[in-house]
Amino acid sequence: MSGSMRDVRLLIFDWDGTLADSAGQIVGAMQKAITGLGLPPRSDESIRELIGLGLNEALQRLYPELEVDGLRGLLDGYRARWLSEGAGEAPLFDGALDALRALHRKGLRIVIATGKSRRGLDRSLAHHHELAALVVNSRCADETASKPDPRMLHELLDAERLAAHQALMIGDTEYDIGMAAAIGMPGLGVACGVHDPGRLHRAGAQAVIEAVAHLPDWLSARQIPGQIPG
Repeated sequence: MSGSMRDVRLLIFDWDGTLADSAGQIVGAMQKAITGLGLPPRSDESIRELIGLGLNEALQRLYPELEVDGLRGLLDGYRARWLSEGAGEAPLFDGALDALRALHRKGLRIVIATGKSRRGLDRSLAHHHELAALVVNSRCADETASKPDPRMLHELLDAERLAAHQALMIGDTEYDIGMAAAIGMPGLGVACGVHDPGRLHRAGAQAVIEAVAHLPDWLSARQIPGQIPG
């Protein structure tokens, strides 16, 4: 993007594939669940493609021939057992925490909009407590409409009393970029996650950077002020 972004006050981050390097873990866990529950097999790529959606929406696309509520119940039970067995939390991408600290120091407000459940996000934030300390708000797929519906963005904007052009959505999927584009919010893609840069551009991304670690420099080049007035 070549223009100024001086109006931006709010940074909205996706979680999986954007802040957390979790795609491989999510695919592996889903494959274990599919095998353990005796469900029809699906490829790693077909599962990876749906990361970022809420679980119900992902299951509808992955198993359109099956009844979602019953399937969701089975998977919830499997996931509870998987977590009780001590499944590890996915690491943050290199440089992501330092980048968010730098952006926080500039006065930018940091929120999360994710396809994770509230329980899942709270668990991730409890593990990554240094990042959690920088986050002022969040929305999860099980407490609002799932991506690519932009309702979670509307709710975050309402909570922050900001307009769409005063926020920037940062994500790794066309679902992130598409929901931002639907309400006139600029969207920035990251290439470290699930969807390739071409898909992100076609969905309406203003630009695609390699990872969140590069975000402070990208914003500085677009005239984000050094300190935002209170």
